[in-house]
Amino acid sequence: MEQYYERFFSYVAEILILPEADKRSIRDLFKPVFVPRDTIIEPAGHVPQYHNFIVSGYMRNFHLGPDDQEITTDLNDGSRFFTSYFHFMNRTVSNENLHCITDCELLRISRDDVEVGAQRSSTQKDYTIQILQKHLEAEKMRINDLTTLTAEDRYRKFLREKPTIIHHVPLRYVASYLGITQRHLSRLRGGFKS
Repeated sequence: MEQYYERFFSYVAEILILPEADKRSIRDLFKPVFVPRDTIIEPAGHVPQYHNFIVSGYMRNFHLGPDDQEITTDLNDGSRFFTSYFHFMNRTVSNENLHCITDCELLRISRDDVEVGAQRSSTQKDYTIQILQKHLEAEKMRINDLTTLTAEDRYRKFLREKPTIIHHVPLRYVASYLGITQRHLSRLRGGFKS
């Protein structure tokens, strides 16, 4: 399980260097979990219980739109933190579902343990704020892309920025994330291959 924590530390090291005391606290508070593919780990209609760090695997965040169609709002490409951020931090009922598309190896921390970690750690607040800002910027950019880029341009950008997802995630989730139909995505993919 140490490799789980090493992946976590490498991710955070892109933001700041963790002191050994903070690494010990992370090992104590973040619990390793294996989740089988096609599992919803945090369902809509509940207060999210965990903040997840994806060690391996692919997850999505989705909610139900009109006519109960699934609208994918987030997909990971590699290791990173993944949760329904607003609802987790504010302990409110979420309209989002966190779905492990593939088998996933996670490190997760409960909301109460986030508070414990904040008291123990000299760096947790700093990296949490920076990671949240990074997430909010990515979400803002995605919304901007949905309103200003053509479907083809969104797909090109997606391939450039998240190249591995297309090989591991069903096309219907990618299409939903890009704001297009699966049929349209299939046409775009066909055009890129020729």
